[in-house]
Amino acid sequence: MLSETGMLDSSPVSTPKNFSTKFHADGEPFSNPTTFRKLIGKLVYLSNTRPDITFVVNHLSQYLSSPTNEHYQAIFRILQYLKGTTRQGIFFDAESDVQLQAYSDFVA
Repeated sequence: MLSETGMLDSSPVSTPKNFSTKFHADGEPFSNPTTFRKLIGKLVYLSNTRPDITFVVNHLSQYLSSPTNEHYQAIFRILQYLKGTTRQGIFFDAESDVQLQAYSDFVA
């Protein structure tokens, strides 16, 4: 994704979002919403093994129908964060004997 977006030479950042700023629905519309949607889709998939980006990716996915330039810049912030944290994440080895088990007390 970094090479696809031209972010290989970017400087890494320490957090996936600048938490002192808030996302807004109003603003200058992003010129190519399809590009925004594709990148968000890739980030949603990546968040399965990178729970540290899940919050901000899910927050940005709320703006799929009408992204702004601010939202697109937020994707670049996530990519800069990913560049600096390539060794983080959850690795699932296909040859491992580890079995994932989960419990839920949900009642319909």
